Amino acid sequence: MSKRIAVVTDSNSGITQSQAKEMGLYVLPMPFMINEETFFEDITLTQAQFYERLAENADVITSQPSPEAVMKLWDELLETYDEIVHIPMSSGLSGSCQSARMLSENYDGRVQVVNNQRISVTQRQSALDALVLIERGMDAAAVREFLEEDKFNSSIYIMLDTLYYLKKGGRITPAAAALGTILRLKPVLTIQGDKLDAFAKARTVSQGKTIMINAIKADMEKRFGGVSADKIWLQIAYTYDREAAEQFKEQVLAAFPGFDVHMDPLSLSIACHIGPGSLALACAKKI
Repeated sequence: MSKRIAVVTDSNSGITQSQAKEMGLYVLPMPFMINEETFFEDITLTQAQFYERLAENADVITSQPSPEAVMKLWDELLETYDEIVHIPMSSGLSGSCQSARMLSENYDGRVQVVNNQRISVTQRQSALDALVLIERGMDAAAVREFLEEDKFNSSIYIMLDTLYYLKKGGRITPAAAALGTILRLKPVLTIQGDKLDAFAKARTVSQGKTIMINAIKADMEKRFGGVSADKIWLQIAYTYDREAAEQFKEQVLAAFPGFDVHMDPLSLSIACHIGPGSLALACAKKI
């Protein structure tokens, strides 16, 4: 008899609690400290409330789920499931992956923590891929191995509207932020593997969008075997401004005819580091 396996991810995947129920997944909400009060994404804090607090210049700090919260969810699931595949956000961007790995050592192999360096829409895709792999008959350990081997088969580019939040979070120097602001630069960042890196500096929003589209196209051609909707998922993520994201989606669909584009708000854990008005373009190779 095949094993019953649960797939767990965190709210950095952009999957809401209600979507998780529909998809047959479980989502651990990421905690935030706002002016020293704790909130949980999509449970006690909505996207709208978060951006209100950000606009008020509240002190917003991201945190990782507590060991108690993680183990409580795992223990509950293991009453009805044989095994768990747990897909946290990229280990390069948070300590929550390392913490989950350590906690899983107490579960005799029943909990497999995937370190595949994904975030947002690409992390969401990993959770969906895990469901497909389980459907194909893989056990939790095999799913983890597959997803970790597949980790570089995704790409994400993010254009920032402002450098203010990167500066505030200490991610860049105040001097670099000031210079970027004076020049009105729109930095394009990339996540390849575990780190968030600078990719290009755009002078305008439209130049930034073109840079992202060309970069994804180049990745598809050089790394993922060609620009093909049969082989590649295409995704957009954004912070706060859905209208701007819808406009960008039209442009992306025109640049990639025949593709479907999945679009989600970026998770709040990322939004607090990059601020509102950011746009991201991502792709992931179909398994």
